[in-house]
Amino acid sequence: MESFSLILAIVVVTALAFDFTNGFHDTANAMATTISTGALKPKVAVAMSAVLNLVGAFLSVEVANTISKGLVDETGIRPEVIFAALVGAILWNLLTWLVGLPSSSSHALMGGLIGAAVASAGVGAVNGDALVTKVLIPAIAAPIVAGVAALLGARLTYRLGRRADGKAAAKGYRAGQIASAGLVSLAHGTNDAQKTMGIITLALVAGGSLAPDSDPPLWVILSAGVAIALGTYLGGWRIIRTMGKGLTDLQPQQGFAAQTSAATVILASSHLGFSLSTTHSVSGAVMGAGLGRKGGVVRWSTATRMFVAWGLTLPAAALVAAIAEWVCRMGDWGTAVVAVFLVASSAAIWKISRREVVDHTNVVDPHEAEPVGVVTTAMAAVSPPPAGPADLTADVPADPSEAQAHSAATTV
Repeated sequence: MESFSLILAIVVVTALAFDFTNGFHDTANAMATTISTGALKPKVAVAMSAVLNLVGAFLSVEVANTISKGLVDETGIRPEVIFAALVGAILWNLLTWLVGLPSSSSHALMGGLIGAAVASAGVGAVNGDALVTKVLIPAIAAPIVAGVAALLGARLTYRLGRRADGKAAAKGYRAGQIASAGLVSLAHGTNDAQKTMGIITLALVAGGSLAPDSDPPLWVILSAGVAIALGTYLGGWRIIRTMGKGLTDLQPQQGFAAQTSAATVILASSHLGFSLSTTHSVSGAVMGAGLGRKGGVVRWSTATRMFVAWGLTLPAAALVAAIAEWVCRMGDWGTAVVAVFLVASSAAIWKISRREVVDHTNVVDPHEAEPVGVVTTAMAAVSPPPAGPADLTADVPADPSEAQAHSAATTV
């Protein structure tokens, strides 16, 4: 077992706290569409996701190595710098969770690490090539690739199933959606849990407890997996609501296409060691699948707020982390001040969230969905959704005289 100083122990605990927030912040990535389409009950969905996140944490360490060895110069990093990075990442996670925006926990962590490293050792402490090739390019490419794949996949599923029995097809797609949601959860464990592993490993190297270029020890892998699984089980219900109902309305076919596309992108990125944002991938897939159904729409006002949060994540977390590093540089009392500020801010955000409680009992309330807006309504009018037998009679009055008047009004 590695020798621990007090600051190193604080960093490890704070890293696991970040991993916990990552879990409930990103539960929506795997389970929002499954819950919104009714394929799984909310509590069952998050329990399944938690178990698979834990399993996924043991499948690879490539992303952990990207964080611990590639993004910043580990020889010039002190444990206090990593603590400051985690402060920036945690606060951003909690703020975006409070307002229900699916921002990237991965980018919050990397933004915090970059900001604290630059504040401590200058711009040269950041590996620019790794930042561009393994962080920024995947951040742009992932939602586009996942979105296009989900759009094409949704259209293909509707085309292949257009002659199938409606109830049987819906049941089959729900089963497929459960399987694909499990795959997303597994992929999330292989990617996001590793980021905390990488941070803890970097802290152990910085504190002299591990040799440079070391892989994460087994206890680091296990603790990171357990922390993200516990956070996932609590369920980030606010973000699940946004992803499941606030962004678009999905049918089981679309949910299956969205989750399968996102899981494929995430798993491929984990294999290549790209520190991908699972939030970006899943959000892009959900929007693509939303447009993949004839008459399907995306609520662009919600999407716009989400895009703004994506753009602010790196710089906002970096700024908070840089300030925290500057305070920590003043000695033990400075580190204590930052720790107290983190705890107090987290408690305040949680207290504010209790003013409007969102949990498994009201996460899919239909009245909570945001209106689609003028542009979306116009798109739906141009491409009306296919009408099934129930749709053809839904608005036709039962009385023959009323039906005649209804027909005349429709003709006009």
